[in-house]
Amino acid sequence: MESWTIKHFSQANPAGVGQNDVPALLRRVADSIEGLGPVEVQDLVMHTEITGDGPWPSLTVYFHNATD
Repeated sequence: MESWTIKHFSQANPAGVGQNDVPALLRRVADSIEGLGPVEVQDLVMHTEITGDGPWPSLTVYFHNATD
């Protein structure tokens, strides 16, 4: 059986006004992925935490280096 190590990071908008702005979150995550260099994204998982300021979505990105 073949195996490999998967890397991941989670990201959300800053807490407070605009924390529930999903398009802004997607742009923020896209910028972070581009900053990683050549990677292959395996999965994206969206979570939403309910806070006193309302919904606070985050994305977890699972990836590996494209050169691996």
